[in-house]
Amino acid sequence: MGYKHLEFPKGSLFLVTGGAGFIGSNLCEAILNLGYRVRCLDDLSTGKQKNVDMFLDNPNYEFVKGDIKDLDTCMKACEGVDYVLNQAAWGSVPRSLEMPLFYCRNNIEGTLNMLEAARQNGVKKFVYASSSSVYGDEPNLPKTEGREGNLLSPYALTKRCDEEWAKLYTMHYGLDTYGMRYFNVFGRRQDPNGAYAAVIPKFIMQLMRDEAPTINGDGGQSRDFTYVENVIEANLKACLAPHEAAGQAFNIAYGGREYLIDIYHTLTKALGKNIEPNFGPDRKGDIKHSNADISKARKLLRYDPDYDFAKGLNEAIEWYRENL
Repeated sequence: MGYKHLEFPKGSLFLVTGGAGFIGSNLCEAILNLGYRVRCLDDLSTGKQKNVDMFLDNPNYEFVKGDIKDLDTCMKACEGVDYVLNQAAWGSVPRSLEMPLFYCRNNIEGTLNMLEAARQNGVKKFVYASSSSVYGDEPNLPKTEGREGNLLSPYALTKRCDEEWAKLYTMHYGLDTYGMRYFNVFGRRQDPNGAYAAVIPKFIMQLMRDEAPTINGDGGQSRDFTYVENVIEANLKACLAPHEAAGQAFNIAYGGREYLIDIYHTLTKALGKNIEPNFGPDRKGDIKHSNADISKARKLLRYDPDYDFAKGLNEAIEWYRENL
């Protein structure tokens, strides 16, 4: 179960792009705890300095400040690397609708730079962040790989493009690539601030401050909320996956379905608050329901997530209590 038993060749070097971000910093921490070397590449545009500083005393950790939009930076960062975990990207569906060109440069060209640098440096495995947003308006639940609909945002388009480029790099250049279609990841170090903050940390922070959060829509939308420990497991298991599984994308979730209004009431109860939420308009580009079929990742990556929603939420609440 989990990832703490996984073994890699002695002295393995992992490059985590976006390693100062929420998911990236958790990956860096997990790999260091397993005893392997980590090089973190981040331009600190959305990542946090404190997520870098916490590892600087570890002799197995190296931080490189740089931008994946620059090919030379990517080439240098990939030198001597065994495994790339490419998390560097700009998130948020609504923000991508405001900044489509920027998202193209960051999320498509940046990932393509990393693919090319990994290929030229002989990297063994290239694991990259995709997103459940690639399912677009496909109405059927659960979401199953190979059954995608019309894309609803520039962000979703960037992730679909990343998957297609990665597939070509496996097909033509022999680089083993594995796409992680994340479903609503949450957990420690996820930023609760800003207009585009994820819903769980935002609700927790506002309730802890006795503020009334705003729920977009009627609260009847559902999501497959996925605790960050499951995501770490998926990334590391993809690094050990067979070549036969390469060139594909995988749903990375728990396989559950939580309604936003229920989550809100769970949080008010857990935090001992009696605050009624505000209700706002639906967010543009958002889908109403999302839930993942994870059987493909179970079979081909041996992904076996430990953390259901309740277990993950309890850990997240504890972390925010201690750190906010």
